[in-house]
Amino acid sequence: MAPTEYCTLSIVPLKQVNDLWNKNDVLIFIADLKDYSVLDEEYLDKVEKMHLNSLKTKYFRKRYIISRLLLKYLSGILKERPWSDMVTCKDEHGRVHVRDHNDLHVCIAYTENTVALAISKIEMGIDIEVIRSRSVASISRSIDRTLSDSTPSIDSSDFLARWTLKEAYCKFSNETMFSSLARKLDLSDVSHSSYVLDSKYILAFVTKFYPYKIKIVRLQRIDLDKEFHY
Repeated sequence: MAPTEYCTLSIVPLKQVNDLWNKNDVLIFIADLKDYSVLDEEYLDKVEKMHLNSLKTKYFRKRYIISRLLLKYLSGILKERPWSDMVTCKDEHGRVHVRDHNDLHVCIAYTENTVALAISKIEMGIDIEVIRSRSVASISRSIDRTLSDSTPSIDSSDFLARWTLKEAYCKFSNETMFSSLARKLDLSDVSHSSYVLDSKYILAFVTKFYPYKIKIVRLQRIDLDKEFHY
């Protein structure tokens, strides 16, 4: 695997988002769900509401609403359109899109109360995990037989790096995680990278394209209540 890069996240002001987009192929925004209250679902369209209603817990409903509103807001900035013009949808493989904007490639990943939202000019997949022993133990209990190319007890950081790369590869290739768990991780046909963020998270990125310019930032808190009530 490619060596892991260590990054200290900076907060990006919203006014700099367009400038970052002009200079990079991929923007990945890290946001804390705890910074946001659960907003009314009136800001979702009919299809988005149908998916929301399929979610059973408050936690999953909150992260769905917040991630979609952030995506609407950010994609509106990039396309210089009102957020209300932006609609998110999923294709038959579960990949998220901004409807009518196929040049924006999107991937969303969650870990605990954190969301990683990637908006890209190229097709890609991402995954993120909190770095701690409980993360490894939780994953390994479920799939201890599946990562034949990695042993959690030997090196937990290596295990998480491989796990997140496998998740990111599945999202990139539109494969379900469960369909590929038993297969050895093979990254020979893709470009990939791993990042340790603020010594707290490990994030994996997979694409077919190389070279690419990627920027990972902590998203400035957006006052969604204010922005979505104008």
